[in-house]
Parts: sequence; C-alpha cells; structure tokens
Amino acid sequence: QVQLVESGGGLVQPGGSLRLSCAASGSIFSINYMGWYRQAPGKERELVARITPGGSTDYADSVKGRFTISRDNAKNTVYLQMNSLKPEDTAVYYCNVLSYSVMNYWGKGTRVTVSS
Repeated sequence: QVQLVESGGGLVQPGGSLRLSCAASGSIFSINYMGWYRQAPGKERELVARITPGGSTDYADSVKGRFTISRDNAKNTVYLQMNSLKPEDTAVYYCNVLSYSVMNYWGKGTRVTVSS
C-alpha cells in the first residue's frame, strides 16, 4: 500500500502561480510513475503530468510550457509547479502513483481555483 498526502492548493488570480506537493509513504519501493490528474466540475478526471523514476515526463497539451512536474526520489515526493494559471485550470488536483505491479494509488485531492 502507498499513502499519498497532497498540499499546496488554493485560490490564485489568473496569471499567478502555485506549487503542489505530494508526499508518498508506505510501500514506496514499489513506486514507478508519479503524477498529477485533475477533475473540473462536470468533467472527467484527466492526466495533467507524470514523471518516471528517471525523470522522463509527459504533459497534457493544455499545460505544456506552463506546468512543470518534478520528483525527489529521496523524499518520495512529487511536485507540480503551475505558472501562468488560467481560469480553465480550476479543478481538484489529485496525486497519483502507479506501482511496478500496475496498482494505482490516489491522494484525496487538493482544490485549485483560478479566479479574479
């Protein structure tokens, strides 16, 4: 089992920045991908970004050039730096871990609201 605790959400004005963090504990030796998904009201959950243990990354087209995912393997923590935020980035952001045994683990979510 892997437990995930997210932090860093909040209210920010358009054009602003936020940094999300997610710390993993438990069976951390089994962690492969770490990433972030988001779910806006009335929409399906979507991948925002993910990162492998070696640092390879994938991003949704809508956040490329604005968001940066990073990972500290020593601290078992994944970060999402979000710059140039737009109202359409408003959502609940969920930390996700995919284990080597293809088990998905989810955090409880942190709300990001982009509004003036």
